[in-house]
Amino acid sequence: MTRTAVVVVTYNSADVIGGCLDSCAALPVLVVDNGSQDHTCAEVRKRPAVKLIANSINCGFAGAVNQAVAAVDTEFVLLVNPDVQLQTPVTALEAGCAQPGFGVAGGKLLDQNGKIQAGFTLRRFPTPLTLIFEVMGVNRLAPLNPVNRRYRCLDLDLSQSQEADQPPGAFLMFRRQVWQQLGGFDTQFHPLWFEDVDFCRRAHSLGMKIQYVAEVTARHQGGHSIAKLDLSSRELYWYASLLRYASKHFRPYAYRGVSAAIVLASMLRAIVGVVRQRSFRPIKIYGRVARFAARSFLSGRVAEIQCWNSWSKEIV
Repeated sequence: MTRTAVVVVTYNSADVIGGCLDSCAALPVLVVDNGSQDHTCAEVRKRPAVKLIANSINCGFAGAVNQAVAAVDTEFVLLVNPDVQLQTPVTALEAGCAQPGFGVAGGKLLDQNGKIQAGFTLRRFPTPLTLIFEVMGVNRLAPLNPVNRRYRCLDLDLSQSQEADQPPGAFLMFRRQVWQQLGGFDTQFHPLWFEDVDFCRRAHSLGMKIQYVAEVTARHQGGHSIAKLDLSSRELYWYASLLRYASKHFRPYAYRGVSAAIVLASMLRAIVGVVRQRSFRPIKIYGRVARFAARSFLSGRVAEIQCWNSWSKEIV
């Protein structure tokens, strides 16, 4: 009996989904499409063995994952992005998940040249300082700073299997029982970003260990769906989900520190954007981000949650 089902969430993924599905042919696969406007569903239907749930609207990544996991009955679920292609069997991931005390595992992601995607394949849980460095651009300008090295696990030997914090949702296996115990992925991370970090963080908080399995590999194109979002949507979604994560996992003073950093960073990005683009559009984009972050700073965690629904409706 097959122990693992593969779950793939697609959104306008016609150019990559074929290779992904072909690489997973040895396992049962369920695709949940989030209202694609291209030929994604047609590509999936070319493979009769693959099950498809075609949503008429974008339910968000977390919502689609929950929809898929509820529809499968295997012991393990392997979540892969549509731009991922398996290179090895996944039995070692199953073994990692099945160890006593473990319930989540991730493998090694390679770029198109076969090199490890260091900084993405494995990360530690973000701290308030980590996210402040992220939003202020410090980690991009000085990627070898100690905070970023620790966050992106640049100090680890990724050729060796080891206990980990957070493998990415692009290539993540978990026991179905763990998903049930956690109540699934948090759909308030809508439409995407930080839902996988939150899932691993909540599993870890319940005492479940997470395993990184170096011998299981997959190629990952990276940024497939994100590249199709316009700048406004991309920035708004990312900052909103980042604040959602901070509101759940940081103390109020740390949460306010992250919010303040977003306000300052948004102002700086708006100024730089105006100069580079010779347009006032960046002011509109980052002004909306700054206003929401400012309300979060002033009101705290509860206020952030209260105004989340109205703000998410504005940007989706």
